[in-house]
Amino acid sequence: MTLSIEHIGFTNFRNYERFELNDIGALTLFVGPNAVGKTNIVEGIQLMTALSSFRHPLIDQVIKHGERYARAEARVTGDDRVLDIVMLLESHKRKYTLNGKARRPADLKGLIPSVSFTPDDLDLVKGSMSVRRTAIDALGSQLSPNHYLIKKDYEKVIRYKNRLLKEEAQVALIDSINETLVTCGAQLACYRAALFAKLAPEISRRYADIAQGEKLQVTYVPSWMAPVSRETPCGVASFSRDEARDALTSALEARRGEELARRKSVVGPHSDEIGFYIEGKNAGNYGSQGQQRSIVLACKLAEASIIEDMLSQKPVLLLDDVMSELDEHRRHALVEFISGDMQTFITTANLAYFDDSLLKNASVVQLGEEAKRG
Repeated sequence: MTLSIEHIGFTNFRNYERFELNDIGALTLFVGPNAVGKTNIVEGIQLMTALSSFRHPLIDQVIKHGERYARAEARVTGDDRVLDIVMLLESHKRKYTLNGKARRPADLKGLIPSVSFTPDDLDLVKGSMSVRRTAIDALGSQLSPNHYLIKKDYEKVIRYKNRLLKEEAQVALIDSINETLVTCGAQLACYRAALFAKLAPEISRRYADIAQGEKLQVTYVPSWMAPVSRETPCGVASFSRDEARDALTSALEARRGEELARRKSVVGPHSDEIGFYIEGKNAGNYGSQGQQRSIVLACKLAEASIIEDMLSQKPVLLLDDVMSELDEHRRHALVEFISGDMQTFITTANLAYFDDSLLKNASVVQLGEEAKRG
């Protein structure tokens, strides 16, 4: 299955009163000065493909100042199909339609998957665990609607439990919500572990290619296995749903006093740990900046490969001003990857990062001050 974006259009989206691009090919470069709106275009495409944004904005922040709504549209073609996707942002709500019929985000997940790479993704290695968990769930949500739905259910449970803990609610009430937490949490942990079993070796392989054979190990440790030393790699945990339920139940009972004292939930997938280790050492603590960037690049390339393998659909690749963050060697590795038949959108302020052969096959869209004022 090969689907690609043929047309995109935005109305009252971020700084654009109207933006439209037709006859989109395999590679599109958006070129222009800072603050002209390049990232806004990439964000709009991500909202139409992954159905999420790397900026995690409120709906009002996406709507152009002074307007009551924003609209984004995309026409996707391939395999004798034409798909018209529309996103409407209005009254603090986000709505989607597919060929004129209303659809939930869960219904569209994975239809046109995408992988984004932004400068903020460098926090994937040196940032908090929450950044890593968010990244794995964002990928899982595109691969499986069930992953997306169970993640949303779990987030609701955790918010409610934390509210109860802050309000010092009765222990019996907190124990009752723990039963729901175990059900949702065990399923989410199983989805993550299964995905990591596929993703981790692909990340390691990609990293070895970029780093000339250097060994990278990726680990996934569920919260019930804590405390875990973050200085020593311990692999990717494997367990059944029943084993996850039993382990979560035991951990919640063992740490009930801690949660009550801290007035905060500490057991569950929201506390799972994901680690990167180069030659056995924690990359977040001991890796050089170049090594950390190589890990992020390897993660993104691995995500794209896993999506294609599991969905039989090449993802759209969205690169927002990352060439300036990579050295020549890593830029070359990325350019080699995007030189295939994966549809790619890149923003940049400097075309010098790209060689003539790539530019020859690209559509270059110049964005000037008129777009910024629009």
